[in-house]
Amino acid sequence: MKVSVIVTTYENPFFLRKVLDSFLDQERLPDELIVADDGSGKETEEVIREFSSISPVPVRHAWQENKGFRAAKIRNEAIKKTSGDYIILADGDCIVNRHFISDHLSLAEQDCFIQGKRVHVSRDSVGVFTHLSANSPFILLKMALTGQISNFHHLIRFPYYLSVKNQKLKGIKSCNMSFFRKDILAVNGFNEDFIGWGNEDSDLAGRFFKFGLKKKVHQFMAICFHLWHPTNKTPEDRNRELLETTLASKEYFCKNGLAKEN
Repeated sequence: MKVSVIVTTYENPFFLRKVLDSFLDQERLPDELIVADDGSGKETEEVIREFSSISPVPVRHAWQENKGFRAAKIRNEAIKKTSGDYIILADGDCIVNRHFISDHLSLAEQDCFIQGKRVHVSRDSVGVFTHLSANSPFILLKMALTGQISNFHHLIRFPYYLSVKNQKLKGIKSCNMSFFRKDILAVNGFNEDFIGWGNEDSDLAGRFFKFGLKKKVHQFMAICFHLWHPTNKTPEDRNRELLETTLASKEYFCKNGLAKEN
């Protein structure tokens, strides 16, 4: 399959370059990489330009004006620029190890979308953590023993461990998710009514479930390393209400998505 990777970012060129570099150190390279930029400035543009000059795969920059947190809309704009049969979503604060793309492809299955897992990198370690760290068992074990990373158990690669399928919203995070292009088109992408932090990914998952897909999770595959940063842990009230409306409805096709319904 042709694979498109989308990396979402906003005004963090230092983290973004670390993440982009990790996608060049893969067992299986992506066929294209799209940066979904929610209104960053010139520094981020320069990072993408420099990275594009060394990348062996095409790199595209989807940008929108900074009008607050609009992750749903910029992800849709990036999806429109993809040409792959399979799409992997990542965030600009999540470094991946060299198994990341091959893991997502190994797990890919019709009538499913993949929800990956995260290992958290501590505040004191984000400056020095790179894709080289993510691929070194010795460094990772040392960091786990000294409390510099959490969720270390996800890094123990048990090939015999069976994946789990369900239709539960718990654990949904679009910073590490993948799906077939035909499925994201069928539900009309992310709902752009979601503005501000939170719940746009749960809304997508809820509509995937209504469409007939299951969430597929493997505890020890498709792992990313989330770099610490200050974050808003409380979704906007309006976004919570929108999610409740989605979950109460039988509809899987959102009106304000990749295509617009009048």
